Amino acid sequence: MGFFRRHQGRASYDLFSNYSHYLPGFGGMLGLFALFFLGSLLGSLVSGLFVMLMGPSEAVSQYSMLIAYPVSFIPPLLYASAQSRRNEYFETGYALDSSNFGVRGGFRMAVIVSVATLAAAFVCEPLSAALPDMPEYLEKALEMVVDGPLWVSLLSVSVFAPLFEEWLCRGLVLRGLMKHMNPTGAICVSAAFFAILHMNPWQALPAFILGLLFGYVYYRTGSLKLTMLMHCVNNTFSVLVSKVPAFEEAETFMDILSPWAYAGIYIACVLMLASALILITGITVKDRKMGGCDEVAPMSID
Repeated sequence: MGFFRRHQGRASYDLFSNYSHYLPGFGGMLGLFALFFLGSLLGSLVSGLFVMLMGPSEAVSQYSMLIAYPVSFIPPLLYASAQSRRNEYFETGYALDSSNFGVRGGFRMAVIVSVATLAAAFVCEPLSAALPDMPEYLEKALEMVVDGPLWVSLLSVSVFAPLFEEWLCRGLVLRGLMKHMNPTGAICVSAAFFAILHMNPWQALPAFILGLLFGYVYYRTGSLKLTMLMHCVNNTFSVLVSKVPAFEEAETFMDILSPWAYAGIYIACVLMLASALILITGITVKDRKMGGCDEVAPMSID
């Protein structure tokens, strides 16, 4: 049936609906990570073959990442789809993407969570700055992502990363864990999964903190669109800032702002983040365990 599915007599052309009936627990989460690791090896192989065919150059290496990254998610995509199809006639599912926005509506919530994301990223900056210097090989690998053509960087980190990582970390892992444990534990474990997925501590620490925020928003709203937007806002801001000449030698905002200016912005970000969390908490969830995720009934057999 592919991506075109029919649910209780209604056609659904939503890609996310293919995974509604797969709710992995802790063991399933580990299995998805193993499949992602397998996909990463496959992506590296495909990327290497692309470089061999096109000839080694910096540009080819940058373009090869656009191939390798999506390939990493193919094994978990296929596995999760197969598991959902196996369960869809017998078990109740929960939608990967819902729209439990409360009285404020989708647009206002989009603005609120975008502001919260930028504020949270600034608030956790001192924690990242406290880490020891990043190894040179990691630094060069990250520079390759942002130092290439702007469209390549934005496609990689502002489109691919939010789409695939949110599908996996919030849509599958968090949604599944909420079914098997309390929401707080599920959010924390899924944030740790998100952090480990980045494969290095210098990205893992801010990823864990942002993962907590993304997870809380997903729990309250059930909206994968919102967490994808948040992920996109954070990554796009990072790429654009890296293109600012003042940041060529600076590691953080602390390096280019005066102490008083930095403190003022930091306090403002704390207040904005706190205000956003209050507004997000005001959304009434549909179910204590599954939050704002819409229930999906088993498919009928015609």
